[in-house]
Amino acid sequence: MTNQVQSSKSYDLEERTAKFGEAIIKFAKTLPSSPTNTPLISQLVRSATSIGANYMEADAAESKKDFEHKIGICKKEAKETMHWLRMISVSNPERKEECREYWKEVHELCLIFSSIIKSIRK
Repeated sequence: MTNQVQSSKSYDLEERTAKFGEAIIKFAKTLPSSPTNTPLISQLVRSATSIGANYMEADAAESKKDFEHKIGICKKEAKETMHWLRMISVSNPERKEECREYWKEVHELCLIFSSIIKSIRK
């Protein structure tokens, strides 16, 4: 089934992880620069954009073991992103709701990667 035929909510993980990374980049650009925010923003952008990059690598895996390893990295980066979103919400309490929405999306991605790993190990 092509993307054009799919429902409005896309289940294409490559696209979904890319859109998430793009959204985080845009969000990060709106956060004020400060001694606390600067390192948090940097870490958030790195981990959030790494999810999609590692998914692309998983998609091109050379073996089942390589695929499982790359999906595991996607999950680890997603969990790290959840952490940085929490820290940014503490540093910027006025942005807590936005952080919560991004946290929900990355949590869903984490659950998807967990499910993929579980199905591989059966």
